Parts: sequence; structure tokens; C-alpha cells
Amino acid sequence: MISIPSFFRKFQKTFSKLIMKAFVIGIGGFFLFFWFSVTNGGKTTLAKKLQKHLPNCSVISQDDFFKPQSEIETDKNGFLQYDVLEALNMEKMMSTISCWMKSPRHSPVSADWRNAEEVPILIIEGFLLFNYKPLETIWNRRYFLTIPYEECKRRRSTRVYEPPDPPGYFDGHVWPMYLKHRREIEDIEEIVYLDGTKSEEDLFSQVYEDLRQELAKQKCKYCPIEVDGEGTARNIVHYVAKNGIPEC
Repeated sequence: MISIPSFFRKFQKTFSKLIMKAFVIGIGGFFLFFWFSVTNGGKTTLAKKLQKHLPNCSVISQDDFFKPQSEIETDKNGFLQYDVLEALNMEKMMSTISCWMKSPRHSPVSADWRNAEEVPILIIEGFLLFNYKPLETIWNRRYFLTIPYEECKRRRSTRVYEPPDPPGYFDGHVWPMYLKHRREIEDIEEIVYLDGTKSEEDLFSQVYEDLRQELAKQKCKYCPIEVDGEGTARNIVHYVAKNGIPEC
């Protein structure tokens, strides 16, 4: 992991003040990058589908913050190091996230505001989200898509790259970097691991149902409290909205 410049500490303070006003979802997983070709292993597809079904939901993609190729370092084998945090303009990404959290309805990445009464939702998708310490306090829910070696290599072999991968690129660089980043986050208990070999529909259904329940829990935290005759306190919930999330 890279060190945390003092610049980013102010963002952590901003996040701690605003985190209760929003629901932030992280979708991480395998990343395949070579020259100008990017495949997201299902992260972007899942994020976009969730955005269509969740109210007031915006999406930020880590892929949008890569530095120019001229600034990307190469390793001893001549492979471009796109699979490291230093290849990303994380300062710009943090600024974009901070801008959204300060004004979820009016930031450049904000989606159409469907219901002013619903909590604003931000999905951040990328391959190095949970390895980045300045973001560790922002997440309400974290998901990580996993793909076994054989399947990942098979998927990459079916794609056409220009220029093509150099010999040994997958086994010598892509897969080892994935394992390295995976080890860095394996002690984070809050991450929900998803089977990336499942169909898009199955993955969406699993995550959407999980988020529906988590959003319901958060919403009920702020519902009015009533106490029955036996002294038991309960949140007042009047009805269940169309999206399945209880309303106060």
C-alpha cells in the first residue's frame, strides 16, 4: 500500500462528517488492462445495472482516473504497471468523491434525482478500492468479484488486443498482481465476495437483495421511535415502498 499524503487527510475528515447522509457502495475485483484496452470483469456492468434500480444512485469508475500512458512505469520485464495505485490519479478521484458527498444532487457525476426523500447512493467501482487507506471509512457495503485462474485466463484469451499481449504477460504480470492485491485485503471482514463466474442476472439479484436489506436497516435507524405498553422501543415504519425499502 502507498503512504497517505497530508492532502488526503482532509478528505477523511470530510467523509466522516458526511458519511451518515449517504450510502456508499464499493464494487471491486479483477482488472485486466493492456495499453488502451480495458475489461472490467463484471464490475461496471453490475454497477450500471444497480444504478438503474436504486433511487438517487450515482456511479464513479476508478478506470476514469488513470494517468496518461507516458506517466506509467514499466517493470523489469518491460510490462506497463497499470495494476498499481501509482498508475491512478487518486487525488482527482478523491476530489470527485468529496464533491459528490458534499452535494449528491448537483455534482458532475450525479444521476437523475428521482425521490428527494430517499438517501443518496454512490457506487464506486474499480480494481484497487479496498487497498486504498483514505477510503477505508467511507464504505457502507463492499463487494469483491472473484474469478478463478483458469476462467480468467480463458476470458482474456478470447479478447483481441491491439497490440497483442506480449508472451508471458498474463502469468508473469496480470495474475500475480491480482493475487498480491487480493492478499492485501483478505483481512477485511466486511467485504462480501461474489462469484464472478455466475451470470450477470444472478449477481445482480444477489447484490440487489443484499443492498435492499442494508438500506432498510439504515433507513430504520432514523425512523421515529415508539414505546409499547411493555416498554419495548420500536421504529415506526408505515409502509414498504415499491423498491422494497421501508419508509418511516
